[in-house]
Amino acid sequence: MIIGIDLGTTNSLAATWRNGESMLIPNAIGQVLTPSVVSLDERGDLLVGQAARERLSTHPQRTASVFKRYMGTNRALTLGERDFRPEELSALVLRSLKADAEAMLDEPVTEAVITVPAYFNDLQRKATQNAGKLAGFEVRRLLTEPTAAALAYSIGLGADEHYVMVVDLGGGTFDVSLLHCFEGVMEVRATAGDTFLGGENFDDVIIAAFMEEAGSAAGIPPIGQWAPVHGALRRQAELAKRRLSDADVAELALVYQDRPLTWSMSREKFEHLSEPVLARVRLPIERALHDAKIDPATLSQVILAGGATRMPMMRRMIGRLFRRMPMSHINPDEVVARGAAVSAGLIARSAGLEEVVMTDVAPFTLGISVSHKGEDGVRTSGLFMPIIERNTVIPASRVKVVTTIEDNQTSLNLEVFQGEAPLVKDNIKLGTMKLRLPPAREGEVGVGVRFTYDPSGLLEVEATVDKTGVTQRVVIEGNPGALSPQEVAERLEKLSALKLNPRDDAGNAALLSRAQRLFEQRLGRTRVLIGAALAEFLSAIDGQAPAQIRVAAEHLRKVLDSHDDESSF
Repeated sequence: MIIGIDLGTTNSLAATWRNGESMLIPNAIGQVLTPSVVSLDERGDLLVGQAARERLSTHPQRTASVFKRYMGTNRALTLGERDFRPEELSALVLRSLKADAEAMLDEPVTEAVITVPAYFNDLQRKATQNAGKLAGFEVRRLLTEPTAAALAYSIGLGADEHYVMVVDLGGGTFDVSLLHCFEGVMEVRATAGDTFLGGENFDDVIIAAFMEEAGSAAGIPPIGQWAPVHGALRRQAELAKRRLSDADVAELALVYQDRPLTWSMSREKFEHLSEPVLARVRLPIERALHDAKIDPATLSQVILAGGATRMPMMRRMIGRLFRRMPMSHINPDEVVARGAAVSAGLIARSAGLEEVVMTDVAPFTLGISVSHKGEDGVRTSGLFMPIIERNTVIPASRVKVVTTIEDNQTSLNLEVFQGEAPLVKDNIKLGTMKLRLPPAREGEVGVGVRFTYDPSGLLEVEATVDKTGVTQRVVIEGNPGALSPQEVAERLEKLSALKLNPRDDAGNAALLSRAQRLFEQRLGRTRVLIGAALAEFLSAIDGQAPAQIRVAAEHLRKVLDSHDDESSF
């Protein structure tokens, strides 16, 4: 069985193609959105999803979020006493989604289409594939998020030729893709983006304003100096951002050192302070249009994906830029997962799906490091020579020939880079291949360097020495962020030993985490009421009587709902 998965920065969700439509898969507590958050409790057990998210403010040193932003790096995130790589944390989220899918479909789920930002580089894509392997999936395809969104809208299934721009602003990443659709073909013409731009950046705007106007005066430590209150502050900023999509004013409220703090921000002020972030959003859109040589007036549709596109200022900016209102009748939080399910259905050759030919492009230029010898004999090294340029339609195979620069040169270090800068020091190094050369005079030995880039955005490098005919292929590994197959196997064994919270306990775990969060945030009579209901719930759990647990849980839930202004989000 194969499913589609949107592995998001803020939330993740899974879907399957069934009975001629994409069907979202609910998690253990009945929601389709699973927060991309992992927490390690005091017993060493893992919590994933809503229960973990509730612990961001109460147990920040044992909880991790937004780790998607660090995919493809060797950055370690510490939960309690244990370090995790970003792909390991992502694997735990994927494993939770896998369990949810198997519970709903009542059969093993072994394969997946996983979406990635279109602007993810080679290392980030490899890390995502490894996360899938660690979760127990065979990853059939890495599908870019904008292409998935277009699939969800069935763009490209009609015969009419048209151009579509997909704007995908999620919690932590931003992508735009320009697609040419005709006769069942979806051809990505250009893509651009920013893997460190998303809804979190708009949260930062609110946090910075709060700290300047109220937080610092109340004694809250600067954001750069970690403190437990910062988790609650970020949560409140996110809620204020969402409220400002519908209201003119939103209030931010939290408790610090047993003192309640309230502060409000108007939508007008929020939009004014967000102008630098919006300017960052415009740049990739303009770059994609320029690379594709397409006038905005040529576009027939603009599709929105990602929860952050709900903000009125985003929609106004898109409307002004393209002189039309964007399409968003499919929930922006769900559209990518639904498209991934369509892709999974195409792979499984499901009935009711017409064959769609999808082409994608290389998001970054791929090339090698070369040296240049001037007429004066001075050699300049570290220059970037592109082999496959950005926005080349993939799969693609390109070859360029380089020659020796010294007499009797017997070896060549072929260094592979990804990026747009003219000097390799400013690009991302993907790997190195060492070649043996026959001795000869300068310039007499040539090496044909072939790059092959596949639809999942994975690169194979091949080098052939012309005088010997010897060909070598590189397996890019050993660079920051890349795991070798042996390391994947070792980490899979370690992750398998970790105990995930049982699905049957997920609802109680989320309720308990929520109660602990509210108990810390509230004061006075409200805290007493929550504490009494929480004590009753814990006592019922200790007694292990299912009927008493259900009664106590329902009572606790009612108490929390009456005092939780976040319950509707």
